[in-house]
Amino acid sequence: MVSDGQVVVKFGNILAKHCLDQRCSMELLRATEHTQSISSQLGIVARVKAVTGESRASSELLLSNVQNLIQAVQHVLRAAEAACVKGLEQPPADPEEEEVAAFCQQWRKNLTQHRAKEALNSARDELGLRKTRGAKVEPTLVSLVQEQPPWSRNIPKHPNPRKGHTVMDRHL
Repeated sequence: MVSDGQVVVKFGNILAKHCLDQRCSMELLRATEHTQSISSQLGIVARVKAVTGESRASSELLLSNVQNLIQAVQHVLRAAEAACVKGLEQPPADPEEEEVAAFCQQWRKNLTQHRAKEALNSARDELGLRKTRGAKVEPTLVSLVQEQPPWSRNIPKHPNPRKGHTVMDRHL
């Protein structure tokens, strides 16, 4: 979990660097810093728990940190969505940054297609408001991460990516 948290931090930092909107970039940086902090705390708590053995207090602390990390990662992904919608500048020829940009472009394409379909097929009530029942949920970065192709799920997770591995090679 700690290494996956670090992958999300790297992903967020790359997006923040290329985000065209300053406010979105700052929010994304704040979210990644928070995630980095919680991920580090989780690593420390896990190492202490491994040394001290099984205790109820350490298990509760570990579980609490895991829940905090999950919430922090969700915050990063929501901030990343906002950054993607506002727009990203072209990344340099760094393969890792290109991969992040392509991932975000794919999500934005899915979102645009979803919104276009909803606009064409939307059921509206008598006031012209869109009905929420039966409407498909908009795609999110979380759903795109969960739909990663099987090849990316089978890559072994390493605490420090080896040379040649990129941030999106690992399952978030």
